[in-house]
Amino acid sequence: MGYTKEQILDLVKEQNVQFINLQFTDIVGIIKNVTIPINQLEDALDHGVWFDGSSIEGFARIAESDMYLQPDLDTYALIPWESEGDIVTARFICDVYTPNGDPFPGDPRRVLKNVLQEARDMGFEFNTGPELEFFLFKPAPDGRPQPVPHDAAGYFDVSTDYATHIRRQMVKALQGFGIVVEASHHEVAIGQHEIDFRYGDALRTADSAVTFRTTLKAVAQKNNLYATFMPKPIAGINGSGMHVHQSLADVKTGKNLFYGADDEHGLSQLALNYIAGLLEHARGMCAVLAPLVNSYKRLVPGYEAPVYISWGQTNRSALVRVPRITRGRTQATRIELRCPDPSANPYLAFAVMLKAGLDGIKRGLTPPPAAEEDLYHIDPRSRALETLPGSLGEALEELQRDEVVQAALGPHIYERFLEAKQQEWDEYRLYVSQWELDRYLPIY
Repeated sequence: MGYTKEQILDLVKEQNVQFINLQFTDIVGIIKNVTIPINQLEDALDHGVWFDGSSIEGFARIAESDMYLQPDLDTYALIPWESEGDIVTARFICDVYTPNGDPFPGDPRRVLKNVLQEARDMGFEFNTGPELEFFLFKPAPDGRPQPVPHDAAGYFDVSTDYATHIRRQMVKALQGFGIVVEASHHEVAIGQHEIDFRYGDALRTADSAVTFRTTLKAVAQKNNLYATFMPKPIAGINGSGMHVHQSLADVKTGKNLFYGADDEHGLSQLALNYIAGLLEHARGMCAVLAPLVNSYKRLVPGYEAPVYISWGQTNRSALVRVPRITRGRTQATRIELRCPDPSANPYLAFAVMLKAGLDGIKRGLTPPPAAEEDLYHIDPRSRALETLPGSLGEALEELQRDEVVQAALGPHIYERFLEAKQQEWDEYRLYVSQWELDRYLPIY
């Protein structure tokens, strides 16, 4: 896109914009927002906008709180649900800087940029395509969220899918942000949906994933529904994943470097090294990719979510899946990591995945033999398969052992992320659930 400052100023005048939302995310991936009137835009583009970072999750302590936002001009877009009638609002996604003008190490977008630069220095561009699943629920009479599905449809259903028109509204709103949507459909579970957008540059797809979540929540709310990206809101049915398709391209030519004509899976040695890196660090990066207590209720056998650290072609029970390569479309060669869920911070998730893959390439790691059988119905002891962590607590222990994943996050975010998630795990451990009362109170 490549907007200049002058083009932006002309555009806001032409579109009659009155307000600008300056957006960024905290370490857990929640969008934060500073709104300025349009007469402050030119100054914001020249000098940034100051804010207090001490109140943002994982950003800064009181003594180091002052920082400023610098808009990324290429992320300019009108906000569809805030641009109706006379009041028009646009947004920029921003990078965060310290008072002396250095990039702030606690900015998740900066973390991804740092690892992307490491890849470029090795001659690679990183491309991703996340698939975010979500549920649409009917809110309670008082407006609070509740896990009551909006419909009773199943995979790709039409007649019982009451959300077709809502997904179309969502697609239209996403397109307003310049996000190219490729498909939308009802997912396996009742009330569950998926909208896929175009594969591309990892920074832009991370921006799109963050925008995607807020957009879908806003459109759902307009339809008196609640969109949730909670990984497992209902027991006994499939949870929501964020499968991430990924590949490396040559930084100079753009050629896909994962394709290998002589390999039975159609993969290059570089791709195999990359897969081995993902498998090597799967346990260490799980706390970033599946960051909630609830995430580990999804990562269990029987619900199309991976459990074993394995890879295979078109095997949806494997952690890393290699989609079949269409003849004549080798540029689309990619691998898919299936453990992330849509509660993850996309910037941090992409950063740790790329760092893990690059480690596999640097060390020349080789993956184990591909697993092509259904791993949900085998005895894992027969294959000596390692499993993903079974809880957030176990995942945090693995994160503390994995120096490569820690390096991807950087000391600032690693320490703050670990602190926040350890607190979340401790609160859960101390909580007495209804299940425990129902199970034990009548007996003991």
